[in-house]
This record gives sequence, C-alpha cells and structure tokens, in this order.
Amino acid sequence: MTRTLHPLALLIPFSLVAQTAPVPQPDPGTVNLTLQDAIQTAIKNNLQVSIAEQTRNLAKGQLLVAEGTYDWNLTGSVSDAKTQGGAFPGAPAGTTFRRNATLGVAKPFVWGGAFSFNYSPTYSMNPSSPFGSAQPYTGSVSATYSQNLLNGFGTAASSTNLIVARNGSKAADYQFQQSVISLVATIESDYWNVVYTKENLANIQEALKLAQKQLDENKIRVQVGTLAPIEITQAEAQVALQEQNIITAEAALANAKDTLIRALYPLEGRPAAIEATDEPVVKPLPIDEASAEQMAVETRPEMKSAKLNMESQKVLAEAAKNHILPTLNLSLGYVGGSSNANRLAPVNSDLTNGTYPGYNIGLTFAYPILNRAAKGQRMQADANLRSSELSLRDEELQVRLDVRQAYRNLEATSRGVAAAEKTRIYQEQALDAEQKKFENGMSTN
Repeated sequence: MTRTLHPLALLIPFSLVAQTAPVPQPDPGTVNLTLQDAIQTAIKNNLQVSIAEQTRNLAKGQLLVAEGTYDWNLTGSVSDAKTQGGAFPGAPAGTTFRRNATLGVAKPFVWGGAFSFNYSPTYSMNPSSPFGSAQPYTGSVSATYSQNLLNGFGTAASSTNLIVARNGSKAADYQFQQSVISLVATIESDYWNVVYTKENLANIQEALKLAQKQLDENKIRVQVGTLAPIEITQAEAQVALQEQNIITAEAALANAKDTLIRALYPLEGRPAAIEATDEPVVKPLPIDEASAEQMAVETRPEMKSAKLNMESQKVLAEAAKNHILPTLNLSLGYVGGSSNANRLAPVNSDLTNGTYPGYNIGLTFAYPILNRAAKGQRMQADANLRSSELSLRDEELQVRLDVRQAYRNLEATSRGVAAAEKTRIYQEQALDAEQKKFENGMSTN
C-alpha cells in the first residue's frame, strides 16, 4: 500500500528539515537542487530582493546627507586688486595695490549651535602715497559662536532630520530582512510543492497499475465464468479515471517546476529542467504559545519598523512643539587685529598674542504674529504621532493573532498526523487480512 506525505499541509505547523535523498542520474540539461541551493539561488537572482537592497542603499545615502549637515566646512579665498588713484577731486594720484587672503572653518552642532573661525591677512600698497606705504601688511582673526536659546534649541529640535534619517536607515534594513524572509518562505513553499506533485504523480501511477491489474484479473474471471461481464466495464472505468488523473498530475508537476524555475531564475540562465532532491522530515517546534507570541513581537521586522516609525514621529512632534517658541539667538564673538607692518610675521604675532583684542555679544529675537504656520505643523505632527502609535498597536495585535493561529494549527496538525498514522497502520492490517481472505477464496475482488 502506497502512502503519501503531503508537505504543503505541514509547512505552517511544522518546521521542515531538508534531508537529501539518493538522486538518480539526471537528464541532460536538468539541474538537481537541494532546498538550500534553491534558497541561495533565489536570494542571488530575485528582483524583489535586489530592489529592497537598493532601497536600503538609498536610505543609507539619505543618512549620509543628513550627517553631512554637521561636517566641518573649510573655506578659503584670495584676491588681487589694483585701483587707479585720482578718480575723484582730492584723491591722491597713483595706483593702489591690494592683496587679501582668507582662511576659515565653520561647523554647526546638533544641539543648535554654530561655530566659525576666520583668518585674513591683507597687503595694501600705494607707492605714491606718503602714508602707510612702508607698512603694507595688516590682518585680522575672528571667532564666533551662536546658539539658539528657544526655537531650535536642543538635539531633538535642531537635528530632527538626522534622527529621522537614522531611523529610516534602520527601517530599510528591516524591510530588506522582511523581503528575504518572504522570499525564503515562497521558495520553500514552491520547492515542497514540486516534491509533493512529484510524489502525487508516483502514487497515481501506482494506482493506475493496480487498476490495470484489477482489469486483467476481471477479464480472466469473466472468461472462466466466475464474474459478471459488467465488472470489466467498471474496471475499465477505473483505469480510464486513473489515466485522466495522471494527465492532471503531470500538468501539476510541470506547473510546479515552472513556478520554482521562474522564482529562481527571473532573468536568464534558466535550466531546461530541475529536480528537487530533498525529502521533508516532520519535526514539531519545541516552543510554547506564550513564548512564541512574545518572540514574534520582539523579532518580527515589521514590528521593529513600526517602532522606529513611532520614534521618528515622536522626534518630529517634539520639534514641532519647539518651533512654536520665539526665536532667540545668542552670539559670542572675538575679533583680533594687528598693527601695520612691513612683513607678515609681525602681523601674525599680533594676532596670535591677542595684542589688539575685541569682543562682542548679542541677542536676536523674532516671533511671527499669531504663528499659525508653526501651530498647524504641530497639529499635523501630533496627529502623525498618534497614528503611528495606533499602527504599532494594530501591528502587534495582528502579529499575536498570527502566532496564536499558527500555534493552534501546529497542535491540531500534530494530533492529526498522529491519528492519520494510526489509521494507516489499521488500514494496512485490514488490507492484509482482506488480501489473505481473497487468496483463500473467502472474499471477492
């Protein structure tokens, strides 16, 4: 008696462990695939995984752009000018030569501050002027720090785009993981479907042999007069039915293989045929329902993505709340000068030693009347935050429901497999007893 294990019925409630079976010699152009081979080939060739990978790279690029906002910025400039004198009444005649260089660095900070530093030596010479011609060099150095005190103060308010970009980059990683997980699940299902349809075809072919054997025996019994002729017709109907089932099973096997080939080789390099070489081994998952439920909530990529989205919305809501405040900026500065000199070295000495220091401090205040734009943005941010919280809760409920249903299916199918095993044993015993009765002439066909 031939028995068939239907692997598709066990994909959800059981973990299937691939076990390589002896493989016959393949036809030319046929590729033998284990389950692991199929998964690796799909990950390498699948278009959706490639798209998800590019989406992840895009998010990482956006993160670099956001981080680049807070990079140090080096600036420099040089100029060389010549001004002809006597352009207006009373102006000294002659030509003035002026050269200037500027070197500076600047950097904004994530907490809402900004720093800049500039060094600027100058050369100015008018040969025809009786003043200053012998001391053409001078220069200045300045350092300024500004800080937002209300609107834009703090990391959450000042670096919102950076925080959101970081969360977006992490979410893209989870989306990529989800794409790979979905692909693996699809490939496993397609692979075991090939195995099932192949075994199903073998069983139907065996059933055809039994039906043909039944037909041959009925013909003999009709010839010797121990069976009515109608039994031949009934046996022929069974043979025809099994032949029809074989046609259907062959088409199902071809379709299953085409589906797997399409999933493994979406673009090119498709083999003429494939053979699935693994056989499923049923192994129950050793985990209780509560632990499985909690594990899914903590590890599912869609849950992690939803949590990151909520965190981003919290940051945006805090920033929108901060932007309602008035603008109040504090600036602190230092300006150092030098005396004129005939060389650059004394100028640099004056600037380095702070010979001629200057200091400044200032406050800048601004507040739009009514401030409706900022208030509207805060309402939108609060609504988005509440929506993300509800979405996270809804996602969690769905994940818990999925796990509970899968776990119950696991238990039900596990008991069903055990019951089916007992039924198969009893049916084999009944068949054996009936076969012995038939051989001893105590039963009819």
